[in-house]
Amino acid sequence: MTMKISFKNHYGKVTVKELLEEKCLIPRKIRHFLRMKKHVLVNGKSVHWQEWVEKEDHVLLWFDEEDYPEKTIPFGQEELVDCLYEDEHLIIVNKPEGMKTHGNEPTEIALLNHVSAFVGQTCYVIHRLDMETSGLVMFAKNPFILPILNRLLEQKKIKRDYLALVCNHFPEKRMTFKDKIGRHRHDRRKRVVDERNGRTALTTVEPLQYFPKTTLVRCQLETGRTHQIRVHLAHHHYPIVGDPLYHPNQPYSRLMLHAYQLDFRHPLTLETISIKSDSETFQKGLA
Repeated sequence: MTMKISFKNHYGKVTVKELLEEKCLIPRKIRHFLRMKKHVLVNGKSVHWQEWVEKEDHVLLWFDEEDYPEKTIPFGQEELVDCLYEDEHLIIVNKPEGMKTHGNEPTEIALLNHVSAFVGQTCYVIHRLDMETSGLVMFAKNPFILPILNRLLEQKKIKRDYLALVCNHFPEKRMTFKDKIGRHRHDRRKRVVDERNGRTALTTVEPLQYFPKTTLVRCQLETGRTHQIRVHLAHHHYPIVGDPLYHPNQPYSRLMLHAYQLDFRHPLTLETISIKSDSETFQKGLA
């Protein structure tokens, strides 16, 4: 199946080689296919690799099956998808708590399968949420945009904000936790603060509302370690209400953590995208 990608060059004046290699992050093998097959058009004309592409020029790329072999996964139920943003390259949906972002086995049905059914083709996870966490998740709709969005995530250009209800009264100031996070030695499900062997993790936390025994806080991720927010808050004695791993034996029916906002600049249109999720269900759990 042929896949065509078209966009305006918003990156400024670059060569065809620079555009495909440095801006679009197309792998060397696929760049070779594009070059040999003359599958790159600029303003409707075939171009050489060192020709200039001016700002606002229209670029068309097309890929054959051998370039990006079609990947298939079982489709889930499209009616379960709460879509908050979609264009031809990516989709952002609101994940309910209790649902996995993607399955651990090829036949396991999770949010990825439902989103793929909604879109009508296999999608790709850009970032994941723990099964117990609700909120916004981004998926790539084609393998072309996947490495570009992954790079934005690695460069911290996709801003992710969370709401959390934590035990105790959080200090009345904005704080950044920088504790390194590593694997738990005896429980493969858990992570721990490990300054010697852990990986760098940065979480900024700001109090929003105080209750008798809890605090509603906003958390901003600057890195994306597994269980990062949960581990940092628990380590500093503000465990998230309802956390079955880091603060068990509580009466709450769910983990009170919700990914409520995503902000980024679209890598192809350079449009600023800001998406907020409906946190009504989460807010009902505040007390």
